[in-house]
Amino acid sequence: MNSLSRTRQAQVIAALVEGNSVRATCRMTGVAKGTVLRLLEQIGLACAEYQDKTLRKLTCRRIQCDEVWTFCYAKERNVPAAKKGEFGYGDVWTWVALDADTKLVPCWSLGRRDAADANAFIANLSERLAHRIQLTTDGHSVYLDAVEGAFGYNVDYAMLIKLYGAEPTKEVRYSPAVCIGATAKVIEGNPHPDKISTSYVERQNLTMRMQMRRFTRLTNAFSKKVENLACMLSLHYMHYNFCRVHQTVKMTPAMAAGVADHVWSVDEVLALLGS
Repeated sequence: MNSLSRTRQAQVIAALVEGNSVRATCRMTGVAKGTVLRLLEQIGLACAEYQDKTLRKLTCRRIQCDEVWTFCYAKERNVPAAKKGEFGYGDVWTWVALDADTKLVPCWSLGRRDAADANAFIANLSERLAHRIQLTTDGHSVYLDAVEGAFGYNVDYAMLIKLYGAEPTKEVRYSPAVCIGATAKVIEGNPHPDKISTSYVERQNLTMRMQMRRFTRLTNAFSKKVENLACMLSLHYMHYNFCRVHQTVKMTPAMAAGVADHVWSVDEVLALLGS
């Protein structure tokens, strides 16, 4: 990125984290598409490395987890036969953990919605925490073994199982079926009944779709390469955790969690690339 000044790099990053597509970013900044993608790759890897190192020994008390669907390369039904079943082609899922108190996202994972990825994601989460937590997930059955394997008995864990009404016909379905109720099921320990919720992490899903063009529904700005999607996720969560003041906690999630002492600027994020 030696040919692109830090000022221009900051303009590109600012455009991407505010929900613009790569091509829109190119039009806004005058930077070539290939240059934008190379910068995204480099800053995404740097953000992933920094957060992996920094978000450790967290004093979170209440964690909510969820999975967010998107697609890469093509919709699942349109994936070529030669690519069927290969990760990065068709459906991909982002596993997200969120601290209900500080709104920090301690970890996330891009993968399939299966047991192997659930195990890896929950194990990663458990390694970042300093003490026992209350954990809430949805009713996805793969969480059961994943949480037991990572936490054992050292967790207060409950599932919030949602009940849905009749599903719209697939030809006109643009959103999930209406939720008509939810049942809390205690799995392990003694979770506080009033704190069994996935509301905050589900609201965070909306933030993802608003701030990353690749997650917008009914879009042609989807990721063509899963590696680019992973880099955008790392950049997004760096900006979300360290740069954006959350309206609820009146500071950035990283500040609320005690892993930062000020609001980061985009220039500081770019400094992770070195000189």
